[in-house]
Amino acid sequence: MSSQRELDLVLFGATGFVGKLTAEYLVKAAPREAKIGLAGRSLDKLAAVRSELGDAAAQWTLIAADSADQAALDAMAARTKVVVTTVGPYAKYGLPLVQACAAAGTHYADLTGEPLFIRECIDSYQDAAVASGAKIVNSCGFDSVPSDLSVYLIYKKSLEDNTGELEETTLVASMKGGMSGGTIASGRGQMESVAADGSLRTLLDNPYALSPDDSLEPDVGKQSNQALRRANTIDPSLDGWVTSFIMAPHNTKIVRRSNALLGWAYGKNFRYSEVMSAGKSVAAPVVAAGVAGALAAYEAVGPLLSKGVGKSVLDRILPKPGTGPSEETRNSGYFTTKTFARTTSGAKYLATFSAQGDPGYAATAVLLGECGLALAFDDELLSPLAGVVTPATVMGDTLADRYRAAGMVVEVERR
Repeated sequence: MSSQRELDLVLFGATGFVGKLTAEYLVKAAPREAKIGLAGRSLDKLAAVRSELGDAAAQWTLIAADSADQAALDAMAARTKVVVTTVGPYAKYGLPLVQACAAAGTHYADLTGEPLFIRECIDSYQDAAVASGAKIVNSCGFDSVPSDLSVYLIYKKSLEDNTGELEETTLVASMKGGMSGGTIASGRGQMESVAADGSLRTLLDNPYALSPDDSLEPDVGKQSNQALRRANTIDPSLDGWVTSFIMAPHNTKIVRRSNALLGWAYGKNFRYSEVMSAGKSVAAPVVAAGVAGALAAYEAVGPLLSKGVGKSVLDRILPKPGTGPSEETRNSGYFTTKTFARTTSGAKYLATFSAQGDPGYAATAVLLGECGLALAFDDELLSPLAGVVTPATVMGDTLADRYRAAGMVVEVERR
């Protein structure tokens, strides 16, 4: 990549709900001398967003670009070191931008929670990105940074302690917050794809769907994303019940891809799962069973609801992309993930990752914003890996430092 790009970072989708939140974060967190661009379909709307950001953004560049205009995307990618995009669903709108960044040697970060999209990025643009030096980093929000970074940091700590490879590793998520219209649209898009092509179900069900070489992955037995059990079966320090976690099918694939990209450094017997805390009240087992049942049912009948009458009903009742909760609601949210791991020597570790703010909105703006800033300004601290990569494999330690500086809790302890 040329070091003499006109811009350091371009935020594509800056007029959308999460795009605006990310722009607001960049105003506070980016170096004052940073050369930043705001991109989207309407220059007038971009100008309105810029004006709301205050004097610090007054000189930011505005770029008109549409996800369907390949020439405009190519020109935009060629002007900047990094493109951060909030324009989803990514399977519908994202591939032309990945193509542009891979060809131009421009680093890229998104918020996708769509394994089908990432698989297509790998299959179509991995070679071009490696050749140009572009780092195409998917899933840089609550999908899937806390998961990916927590396991990576446990691995680094186990190396330091010389305690062997990782084996059983489980993330337990607790949170308060809503789900964005964009996230819902992404999930529905995947179900529509499965409805149109049933063979894609096999890919979604494969825990190693994002592996660079599935044939080299270990056989560690079934790794189900369904969960309903007492929390103390994960670790004696936990109480109450855990249940299925809606983001586990995606996050676990990202973590396993990181392991593979690092040469299976986590271990060939590495087993990874994610669950959600259902609390420890009297009603907790009922809540846990209800959540697990609802998610299992959606996985089974989701494709059927993605067409015909089912689609029409969902169109009317679900939040639309570009919408989101009030500032008060966003600020009152939070998330905490606790990742418990055991190594081949019997050593136990706990990684804690937590932040104030609705995970899908306020916290995600920080997670994504810092990924973009790390790609733009931390060149000497990044891994030399290029291609379709993961947050942990290219930005691991520097990203953890950035989140700590931003007020998030990111820590690992041996227990």
